[in-house]
Amino acid sequence: MRKRLVFLAVVILSIFLHLASSLSIENKKSEVLVITVSGVINPVAAEYIGKSIKKASEMNAEALVIELDTPGGLDTSMRSIVKDIIGSNVPVVIYVSPSGARSASAGVFITMAAHVAAMSPGTNIGAAHPVAIGEKMDKTVAEKATNDAAAYIKSIAEQRGRNIKWAEDAVRKSVSVTETEALKNNIIDLIAKDLTALLSGIDGRKVKTLYGEKTLKTSGAKIVRHEIGLRQKILNLISDPNVAYILMMLGFYGLFFELTNPGAIFPGVVGGICLVLAFYSFQTLPVNYAGVLLIIIGLILFILEIKVTSYGMLTVGGIVSIVMGSLMLFESPFPFFKLSLSVIIPAAVVTALFFVLTFRLAYNAYKRKPVTGSEGLIGLEGIAKTDITPDGGMAVVHGEYWSAYSDETIHKNEKVTVESVKGLKVKVRRAQ
Repeated sequence: MRKRLVFLAVVILSIFLHLASSLSIENKKSEVLVITVSGVINPVAAEYIGKSIKKASEMNAEALVIELDTPGGLDTSMRSIVKDIIGSNVPVVIYVSPSGARSASAGVFITMAAHVAAMSPGTNIGAAHPVAIGEKMDKTVAEKATNDAAAYIKSIAEQRGRNIKWAEDAVRKSVSVTETEALKNNIIDLIAKDLTALLSGIDGRKVKTLYGEKTLKTSGAKIVRHEIGLRQKILNLISDPNVAYILMMLGFYGLFFELTNPGAIFPGVVGGICLVLAFYSFQTLPVNYAGVLLIIIGLILFILEIKVTSYGMLTVGGIVSIVMGSLMLFESPFPFFKLSLSVIIPAAVVTALFFVLTFRLAYNAYKRKPVTGSEGLIGLEGIAKTDITPDGGMAVVHGEYWSAYSDETIHKNEKVTVESVKGLKVKVRRAQ
């Protein structure tokens, strides 16, 4: 009897644990990971999305929702994101949001690659024609880039069952449509006013991943926000062309101050760090190194202004060189890859003042006669306390007794002038 009771208890406990495990798994499946990507598609955005897809897979999320608002970005970063989305075992939902947002250029490819594509009211999508960043393309190269991008987006649209013709026109003709037109033309799957409406709208929808077909269960799902990390925030901040430009100029200031004041250390360290961060940013920006060269020439002209009498012409040339170099620094048709004049003009003026004033002070200090140490004694007058001959004597200089010698005989109490200092002896001559 006792054995039967024990056996029955074990069976009941097993059933209870199985049910608890099933409930736990069911609750875990009802989670939806949500991230926000707003701004340029660059390596930081690609890394953020890639890590979010991995996190969604690790937490066995029902779906990953990417709230997207982008004017476009780099082709390499866009292709990396598309590959991560297509290879994801967790359904990825691209949601162009909030109202007023857009999915342009690289954003079109990302939206088309999503398992589910949705838009908020008052948004738009399109204008995906490839544009050279940092260099000009000739007709042949431009045609090759366009054909490549068109073939790529057509393959994505075909895989997701979306409008292939419109996808190709978005690349070749830069067409753009509103959310209602996008839904009507089978570019997106639905329009949702907010995230709750989106999750309710895609609930029960079947999507195909590389790992098989999956039915979404998102209605009432727990929303888990995954914010961008501090490291990625910093990298994203310095990838802004205006920030990269300021870092470069601060780097030049710091190194210049260190060179003119050896041993200060702090300006040199800060300047070096700023330059490294600036050159990291340049990897993701369309840098024209002719612009960098013009900026360096401008700095050299400011330095020459101190030594060369140019009546201000070198300073004017330096300002013009820095302004022109700054305008040429980033070449791109996209406004988000260009420097703002509100940054360039103050930077040029501050740079001119900084270099002219700092170098003038350093140069004047260099030319100033020493007032301490053995060098400070040269040229000072004193009094011979004994007769001073080539063999020796004593003199009082600057209130101190010195062993002295002279090429001529100087009598006691005569005034003398120090010519040089050698060890603890001074060479003097009769004062004029």
